[in-house]
Amino acid sequence: MLAVMAGIFFMSNQPGSSLSLPPVLGVDKLLHGMAYAVLAASVIHAFPSWGEWPGGRFAGIAVVLVCFLYGVSDEFHQTFIPARTATVGDLLADVAGAYGWVFWLRQHICRGGSA
Repeated sequence: MLAVMAGIFFMSNQPGSSLSLPPVLGVDKLLHGMAYAVLAASVIHAFPSWGEWPGGRFAGIAVVLVCFLYGVSDEFHQTFIPARTATVGDLLADVAGAYGWVFWLRQHICRGGSA
C-alpha cells in the first residue's frame, strides 16, 4: 500500500509541463481511476482485519475512505507543484477508481461470480 502511495506521490510531484499524455479526451481521469483502483486493491490487502470479504460493508467503505483521503491529500499536494492544479474532477476519478475496484471485487470474487 505504501509503495502504491509513493508511486502516486511521485507522479503527482512532477511539474505539469513535464507530463506528456496522449491527446485523448479524459485520459487523465482514466489514469487517475486506474491508479486509485490499484491503491484500493493494495489497501484491501494491507488491512485484512477490516472484515472478511464479503463481510459487512465496513471493509469496502473503509477502503474507499482511505483512497478518498489520500486523493484529497494528493490534490492538495499538487497545488504546490508548478503547472499542476487540484481539481474536484480528479478527486472524483480517484474515488470512482477505488469504488469500482471494491464493487468489482465484491461482485466477482466474494460472491462467486466469474471474472
